[in-house]
Amino acid sequence: MSIETLSGQLIELYDKISSWEHSVVKDSGLTPAQMHTIEVIGHKKNLRMKELAEKLGVTTGTLTIAVDRLEKLDLVARKPHDTDRRSYFVILTDKGEMMFEEHHRFHEAFTSEISTGLTNAEVETFSKLLGKILNKM
Repeated sequence: MSIETLSGQLIELYDKISSWEHSVVKDSGLTPAQMHTIEVIGHKKNLRMKELAEKLGVTTGTLTIAVDRLEKLDLVARKPHDTDRRSYFVILTDKGEMMFEEHHRFHEAFTSEISTGLTNAEVETFSKLLGKILNKM
């Protein structure tokens, strides 16, 4: 297999996952970027604004605007840091937690669906390979 073939497969995989994500998010009233922010907070729990911006690959200025909008929707809240008065954690509200859990169930169902037909060994190998790739990114 050539790098060109693999590159094409990765592009196709990205496009299909992106299309699926857009179709799942559209009924939530949020943008995919907003849902992704909720998803990262839901998985990582207490993240400082700077840490969250790094995880999302955005500037803190861009994140401030996004968090402001999610706060207005009562999905996230800023919580002052215990020891650093300049720092805030971004946490999910109860409403945000419910949205995260619902969206997470979609991800689990999607993962289950795409792994149907694979053996346990193939799923394990796929997971190990993805882990190696993600560690390089």
